[in-house]
Amino acid sequence: MSSPNEPPAPQPPRSGSAAREANGAARGSPAGRIVQSAVSAVILVLTCILVPVSVLTVWVHDIVLDTDRYVATMAPLAKNEAVQAAAVQRATEAVAVRVDARAVTDDVADWLESQGLPPRAADAVRAMAPQVDSAVDGAVTKVATRFVESDRFADVWTGANRVAHTAVVHALTGQGRGAVGVSDGTVTLNIGTLVEQIKDALVNAGLSPASKIPEVHKQMVLFHSEELGKIRNAARLLDVLGNWLPVITVLLGAGGVLLARHRRRALAWTALGAAFACLIVAIGLVIGRRYYLDHLPAQVQSPAAAAAIFDTIVRFLRVSLRTTIALGIVVALGAYLIGPGRLPTAVRAGSDRTADSAALWAGKHRIHTGRAGTWVEANRRWITLGAMLVVVLVFALWNHPTVLTILLLALILLVLLALIALLAAGGRVNGGRGGGAEHPAGPPTDAG
Repeated sequence: MSSPNEPPAPQPPRSGSAAREANGAARGSPAGRIVQSAVSAVILVLTCILVPVSVLTVWVHDIVLDTDRYVATMAPLAKNEAVQAAAVQRATEAVAVRVDARAVTDDVADWLESQGLPPRAADAVRAMAPQVDSAVDGAVTKVATRFVESDRFADVWTGANRVAHTAVVHALTGQGRGAVGVSDGTVTLNIGTLVEQIKDALVNAGLSPASKIPEVHKQMVLFHSEELGKIRNAARLLDVLGNWLPVITVLLGAGGVLLARHRRRALAWTALGAAFACLIVAIGLVIGRRYYLDHLPAQVQSPAAAAAIFDTIVRFLRVSLRTTIALGIVVALGAYLIGPGRLPTAVRAGSDRTADSAALWAGKHRIHTGRAGTWVEANRRWITLGAMLVVVLVFALWNHPTVLTILLLALILLVLLALIALLAAGGRVNGGRGGGAEHPAGPPTDAG
């Protein structure tokens, strides 16, 4: 038993890693950790808000500047029944063939009366004037319908939209010119070319009065909103940001995750928060569509055509929102599965046991991975991280990904991870280490 006066026994020197941990604990004061966590939380919340804004930015930027995409977006409307019906109606009104049926029937009745037709019979002929007008209108509508339902109308529609692809520029920024006009919140498309071709078809069909139809510039309403002025101001900002906002959002999110104390947990919650924010925008889009259709002005004569045009214009926005929601769920699920929870640990252990069983079966059948398996086993974590980065890079470079793209890349990643697990298991079997529980099955994780 040592004396109280004896000097304390010298402590063994600490290892380098222990010394670094002690110094880090000394530097990391509680106040500093609180500030760091608060900053991380603010950045991650801002990231969740900016994700749907970035989706809106990409949609505006691509639709405004990409002529081919705009034409491809609007082209299917030429086969839409509601749009065809609206085009027939507007074109028929524009043609406005007017035959003086009363004068014609009066002339015929007078001539027949001069030839001995009884007066009552002559009056019956004169009374046919409304039927003559109806017959002429029916003939015009029939010719217009036949033309609109043909491939020629599709060509006219596509050509007009290609020449006037500034429709979205007009609708969202008020800039540009062409066949599309914006006035008092209304976006219109000039269908003068369509009217001219219908006029020629009427003349060829034998309706000679159609040749006297003057040149017209009839407008077909594509979109109307009393809030178009406010939309323009927001769209100008989105168009200026262009494709930079998504990059800024990703960098902000990465910085917030790196600042977080529990990075895996922060990544999962951020992904779910971004998905939820996009879901709110998608729901708002549905509500906005319903409100818009319920408050159509009188100049929009076909609600069905207005709905078809609205749905077509926002189609890629809807796809982008769904894709972002799916991506957020997949990222959150992946962050959960690499964590220390009971279920993720059981899933990874089961995968390793399955890989070991497959490697043992292959060894019995003289199928060996050789040095490749040993190398993969020794560098498994880095190879796994590399596979993940490759998949992320492919997604980042993918032009306009969809939900199917997310599922495809997730499946490819699972296949790569399974292949890595099999090669690593082969390396363990070759090295005489059949058990797989002591070998980590994936990238390093925190305790969060």
